[in-house]
Amino acid sequence: MCHNAELEPTLQLFPINGIDLAVWEWPGEGTPLVFAHATGFHGRLWDPVIGLLQPRHALAIDMRGHGRSSKPEPPCRWRNFGADLAALVRHLNLRDAVAIGHSSGGYAVALAAALAPECFRALLLVDPTILPPEAYTRPPFDGSFALRRKNHWHSPDEMWQRFHDRVPFASWRPEALRAYCNFGLLPHDEHQALACPPAWEASIYNESNSPATDIYPDLPRIQTPATVLRASVERRPGVFDLRASPTAPDLAAKLRHGRDLVAEGHSHYIPMEAPELVAELIRSL
Repeated sequence: MCHNAELEPTLQLFPINGIDLAVWEWPGEGTPLVFAHATGFHGRLWDPVIGLLQPRHALAIDMRGHGRSSKPEPPCRWRNFGADLAALVRHLNLRDAVAIGHSSGGYAVALAAALAPECFRALLLVDPTILPPEAYTRPPFDGSFALRRKNHWHSPDEMWQRFHDRVPFASWRPEALRAYCNFGLLPHDEHQALACPPAWEASIYNESNSPATDIYPDLPRIQTPATVLRASVERRPGVFDLRASPTAPDLAAKLRHGRDLVAEGHSHYIPMEAPELVAELIRSL
């Protein structure tokens, strides 16, 4: 991807719902594009997709607990992600925006469209973490694996060397992994620490199938046309695989104006594996 000074965004902090929400903004033309990232990541992971859409006005959010945004003490509440996004687009007085959300960011975009329908003209939900309805009645998901993540690093280059040939990062475009590493650390004592602390990430997973996270009562309020792009890697019973799609297979059918697409040959990490596919879908919206 061509990446030059003209494409560099500005970073702003907005007081939203009692926290500071970090927003990366690329100035440009046309319908505003609003991007929400997945659990454990940050807004700059959308760089490869946004770079293909220049010169378009784009905003990429660091969700609460991630990136440069505030990090309240866990536990995480998933509905806060959608409420933050809805409050932000209203604060910015956005209208007719196209919102793009990946994984938990797809959940946030869907909920924001239910809470602030006047702000959006189209949604692209990229393998959103909106589980089948019965999942929200099961025992809580165990996110303790996230607590074992290496938290302290000497540099982004150290992250790159550790991750570039490991699953799931080995299937990512190099520019996506570079963006993750370059913006995924914050200064911490003599080292650098993950911009999404392991305890916060673990709490997000712990709450992923909580009854309070269940978004199905909100879906009828979404009037905005929504495209659901699902990964072709399916979940298998009893197998823990973050590459598999968490999306309810019939999600699009439960939306008033839903469309279902499958990204053949791609895992849950569609934006990192196929930025051209995501960018082309955004153009079509």
